[in-house]
Amino acid sequence: MYKIEIDRQSGCCFGVAKAISKAEEELKKGGTLYCLGDIVHNNIEVERLEKMGLITINHEQFKQLKNVRVLLRAHGEPPSTYEIAKQNNIEIIDASCPVVLGLQKRINKKYIHRAHEDAQIVIFGKRGHAEVNGLLGQTNENAIIIENKEEINKLDFSRDISLFSQTTKPLDGFQEIGELIASRMQGDAKFEFYDTICRQVSNRVPNMQQFAASNDLIIFIAGEKSSNGKVLFEECKKMNPNSYLIHTPEEIDPAWLKENIRIGICGATSTPMWQMEAVAGNIEKLKPHTQLEKAAF
Repeated sequence: MYKIEIDRQSGCCFGVAKAISKAEEELKKGGTLYCLGDIVHNNIEVERLEKMGLITINHEQFKQLKNVRVLLRAHGEPPSTYEIAKQNNIEIIDASCPVVLGLQKRINKKYIHRAHEDAQIVIFGKRGHAEVNGLLGQTNENAIIIENKEEINKLDFSRDISLFSQTTKPLDGFQEIGELIASRMQGDAKFEFYDTICRQVSNRVPNMQQFAASNDLIIFIAGEKSSNGKVLFEECKKMNPNSYLIHTPEEIDPAWLKENIRIGICGATSTPMWQMEAVAGNIEKLKPHTQLEKAAF
């Protein structure tokens, strides 16, 4: 007998779920609906919505459009996107995550009201990531992006520093960078640390660790472009070496399914619950003598 357990705390975070729901709602109204960038870093979900009529475009294509509806995904956009929409009479369907919008306002306020021109606004995040591009736009492209602790060497510790973070970065890594910067500040320069990590995402790490440790086999499903998926999968792998990352429900290797084991299925914040359920369904087809449980975590 095999026992399959789906981690019910996995799946799309609030912001991504809201964006997908908004897209479905708008598509039901009929007419053409564009989405600026992949609505979620999950190819299967993008394809599902495209079959419903959603048209994914990039920023260059966006600039050419006029008199249409365009959905903004959860990652948020810089002010320039809204300016283009106004100029081209584009109706914006704004599905930006409220947490991201709140962070954008905080960074913009700090940029406008900073004590002096030499003050540095620093963002811990992935360079080129959609959310980070939106945050950078709040500072007229003047913020400094750092991706890891080694990159803090580019900062001037004799000048004021205000540190923010992309909402989905690991909390421990962000805190470490904050401590390193604080320890290197010079003279009268001030350091401000703003904890802008989304707890709905960061709190998944301890849950994922516990879930991985409680099962014999972990199958983690996430889109190939999902940064969050890579991070969470590595947490699973640390706790349970018998963990496998797949991108579609069909990628299950029957050789993983040993006799009498507990199989845990989980995913990224960009992985819809239906995909994890599809993984469970495919396992049941491969090994029909299974028992599906709900995770208690």
